[in-house]
Amino acid sequence: METLRHRIATDTRYVMAGFPVSVIAFTLVVAGVSAGLGSLVVFVGLLILAATALVARNFADLERAMLPEVVGRPLARPEYPEAPAGAGWLRRAVNPLASGQVWADLLHAIVIFPFAVASFVVTVVWWAGAIAGLTFPVYGWILAKIPGMIDGGLPALLGLAHTESMFITFNTLVGVGFALTLVPVVRVAALCKAGISQAMLTRAVYPVRSGMIPAV
Repeated sequence: METLRHRIATDTRYVMAGFPVSVIAFTLVVAGVSAGLGSLVVFVGLLILAATALVARNFADLERAMLPEVVGRPLARPEYPEAPAGAGWLRRAVNPLASGQVWADLLHAIVIFPFAVASFVVTVVWWAGAIAGLTFPVYGWILAKIPGMIDGGLPALLGLAHTESMFITFNTLVGVGFALTLVPVVRVAALCKAGISQAMLTRAVYPVRSGMIPAV
């Protein structure tokens, strides 16, 4: 039971926290890339793209920090090359663009957005369905008093009895269904998003005698 509580808490936290982060990352990266490419004919465009690359890297680092607990194993951060010693200010300013990984970071901020939205919606719906359904006996009798509520509800559409007890029982059972499937559904939602992030932003880590090393 403790494992299930930890699993649902971890997956829910990952999905819920990842949604606003993905919205912000998507907005900043799309705006930065658009502005950078639009002004690439002049000098400032390159600097805008470099700054956007740094923003994408920071968001990628945030995602990488959340992934190990979700996927259940350590993951390595790809290397980002430093500017050569003695490089001029321009070379240092555009150095973020020199890494191949930064392009994956930029693409990730865009690609992951719809998956973050979908996983967030699914998680919220299942949590809401479970909570609302399991607590329905507390407030369902109030809703049943609303004229037309019982006659026009889902139980009536399914041909069940148009009674207050059936109305409450049916909606409670729906909540039980949401509750029983909450852990696997949220798990799938979290893994769909985490799988893409893992593929684009990390490298696997394998144990060796001397410790842990990243895969090449």
